[in-house]
Amino acid sequence: MIGRLLRDRTRATPKRIAIEYDGREISYAELDAGAGAFACSFAEAGLKRGDRVATLTGNSPEHVQVLFACAQLGLILLPLSWRLAAPELRYQLDDAEPSLFLVEDEYGDLARATGHRFKRLAEPCLGVRHPDVAVEDDDPLLLIYTSGTTGKPKGALLTHANCFWTNLGFDLATGVHGDDVVLQVLPQFHVGGWNVQALLAWWKGARVILEREFDAARALRLIEEKRVTTMMGVPPIYLFLAREPGFADADLSSLERAVVGGAPMPEALLETWAARGTAVVQGYGLTEAAPNVLCVPPEDAVRKLGCAGKPYPFVDVRLSAENELQVSGPNVFPGYWRNPEATAAAFTSDGWLRTGDVGECDDEGFYRIKGRLKEMYISGGENVYPAEVEAVLHEHPQVADAAVVGVPDERWGEVGVAFVVCDGVNEDELFEWCGARLARFKVPKSFRFIGEIPRNGMGKMQKQELLAAAEPS
Repeated sequence: MIGRLLRDRTRATPKRIAIEYDGREISYAELDAGAGAFACSFAEAGLKRGDRVATLTGNSPEHVQVLFACAQLGLILLPLSWRLAAPELRYQLDDAEPSLFLVEDEYGDLARATGHRFKRLAEPCLGVRHPDVAVEDDDPLLLIYTSGTTGKPKGALLTHANCFWTNLGFDLATGVHGDDVVLQVLPQFHVGGWNVQALLAWWKGARVILEREFDAARALRLIEEKRVTTMMGVPPIYLFLAREPGFADADLSSLERAVVGGAPMPEALLETWAARGTAVVQGYGLTEAAPNVLCVPPEDAVRKLGCAGKPYPFVDVRLSAENELQVSGPNVFPGYWRNPEATAAAFTSDGWLRTGDVGECDDEGFYRIKGRLKEMYISGGENVYPAEVEAVLHEHPQVADAAVVGVPDERWGEVGVAFVVCDGVNEDELFEWCGARLARFKVPKSFRFIGEIPRNGMGKMQKQELLAAAEPS
């Protein structure tokens, strides 16, 4: 299904520019030809339907071509995060068992540290024909690892159908048009780097300004110079843009739609953007829903500041007796990779996806996210599960006990505070210990040394007590 997306667009508008990247312009015909070349090289290497292709790369046109090549062959793309430490990447590679591991030169040392064999990600040889493989709508396309409450990441499988329906719903709700200029700064190891604007843009024939990584000053300059009409970001992206010295005078007149997701955006920041004439459209989603669940219609963006929105087309939501937001629809994933227990726990008895988030609904049908049943917190748009950080702290020989909670932070939305019971270790040593084993966004911002972790009679940590101690008075 997704494999046809680029082919059909290329047939209609082959000369239109699909991607601008680092001074290069790649037409739809060139993008499609590269995807076909990668597909042929994968087929010649013996990869077959259902095999995994892991990548460790920054945003690039070649990575886009690899995705479409996987889509054409029924392969599963596993885009690894270059923000992770080698032990974290090793776990995901061991779990997914990819048939091919492609690595960009910049990340060669990191890839070598995983102990897994890899090949260099390079431009494919053109001039080969597309392979002809029957791919079903329910075939998996993406394998995205999300941190788990048990301390080990889980691989969320997203099918062609999941990606198709979430993009179709996004198009009907906020849309991307063929004449749009899309600024794409989200990393391609996130589902949002594909299914929030990017794939839809290539489906519709839009021009994507693909950035290798986010730089606030450069992004403001691109909005002006390229006449960007729409973009997607997590709250810190809009915060950093608003804090740029040139923000007040930047020409944002072309920016018709700015979408935010990944975490609730502070209302004060929404108001800052609204004052510049840009109403940021708040959305809500999760990887397991591919990811789109709720969105504030553009015409209500100012009136409903702080709302997560209404369900996207083809998506149904409900609140449980505990006010947990639950989701149903063709965008909802089939389950976790080789993890039937976690898959069963993710769904209710009647098949609705459990988000773990507490919501409320007003009399107009708009939802707000009030908090989380789970302990996960979001730092800079990245999910952090305390159990994973606690597990790393417990590995330290001088740490007897540890608990991590997320607290509000002006810059990152939320950060971790670790409460540690230990003997003869200081804060700098714990920073170094965690930094060597965890991605930077998972490393707690501060450590508090205490005599014991509060627990109830069943031994469960009483994190509300720790939260009260962690938050400033």
